[in-house]
Amino acid sequence: MWQIRLMSTVETNTLKIGTRGSKLALWQAHFLQAQLKEIGIQSELNIIKTKGDRIQDLSFDKIEGKGFFTKEIEDSLLRGDVDLAVHSMKDLPTASPEGLVISGVSYRANPADWMLIRKEEVIEGADLFLKGEAIVGTSSARRKAQLLNFRPDLKMADIRGNVPTRIRKLQDGDFDAILLAAAGLERLEINLDDLKVVRFHPKEFVPAPAQGVLAFQTRKDDLPTRRIVKKLHHGDVVEKTNVERKILRLLDGGCQLPLGAYCEKDSDGNFHVWAAMAKSWDGDLTKVQLSSSTSHKLAERVVKGLLG
Repeated sequence: MWQIRLMSTVETNTLKIGTRGSKLALWQAHFLQAQLKEIGIQSELNIIKTKGDRIQDLSFDKIEGKGFFTKEIEDSLLRGDVDLAVHSMKDLPTASPEGLVISGVSYRANPADWMLIRKEEVIEGADLFLKGEAIVGTSSARRKAQLLNFRPDLKMADIRGNVPTRIRKLQDGDFDAILLAAAGLERLEINLDDLKVVRFHPKEFVPAPAQGVLAFQTRKDDLPTRRIVKKLHHGDVVEKTNVERKILRLLDGGCQLPLGAYCEKDSDGNFHVWAAMAKSWDGDLTKVQLSSSTSHKLAERVVKGLLG
């Protein structure tokens, strides 16, 4: 039955795409649809609610398991309900479930983190423009650890919801500042004129592995869809995200490990990696910067440096 359905999908050039329903997730899905349309492939969206979407009253460190925003989509893919899934690559566990593969990745958008501050709370001349003991909203252990490394006096507060919801909570005065990924803010073209924006550099405030990259996931044995997705694949991006995600995998970390890893490749073919990790969100931060003419064993060297 599954083979018959798949043959029909290929013959009609219509792929079913599994995606979450948030504004950013839908932007990502529509981006993928546009990419597919350019190569003559029609598609339709299948919106799937994940555990991370359903549970809004707990911080991520209190939710059991990994893949809070991916598992239900992957299950749908394995069942054959959808042919292709699009994820924020930073949300994907480093090991795909049996039967699934990442068949392609997108270009990399701005990998940095940005801090948004209510203008009435901005203190000119202060470090990061924040008052003493300012309340900063983020549910990311990585962001908490790195921000406290800059300003140990700051008060970290968990925040949930999609990007527009988090910004609305900031504007309503629930927080003095919040931390968000630049990629999402730029993709959604959100007007930030009423907020102070602190744009961190990814070499100083190190992003999550693969932040800013989209992953296109398929069934391993669905060769027709894999061949289609390969036409969208950015090999120059994946050779760098492979280093970042290998660091995460070697540390056996999920999205709540306080780990940042960022890799660049220069015009001479040399790899440069910046990494930052703490044992807990409020623990001491260890930073590592390494360069190499090859990616071979580079992740292992970074992990060794992080573990001391």
